[in-house]
Amino acid sequence: MNTSDLKSQLQHSTKRLIEFRMLLFIGILVLLYGFIVLRIQTLSSAKPDQNAVASQVSTSRPHIDQPTINKIKQLQDNSVSVQALFNQSRQNPFHE
Repeated sequence: MNTSDLKSQLQHSTKRLIEFRMLLFIGILVLLYGFIVLRIQTLSSAKPDQNAVASQVSTSRPHIDQPTINKIKQLQDNSVSVQALFNQSRQNPFHE
């Protein structure tokens, strides 16, 4: 093959690509969206590993130390209004 034949074939190919550039663009866009949808579907159904779950559960639990609990109980026992407040909160946690 000589270079002039190669040039003419290349020019013909580029003209064909230019004619179909919108169709090619839409095709690439559809493939990209399809890949994204499949990837989202795969990731949304993935299950977390047990180590990650255990670390999240252990760090999200609040911890109140025993002296604080004892102090709150002591204050509750000493005040009638606090006792009423605690009892009301136990009965209806959404009161004003």
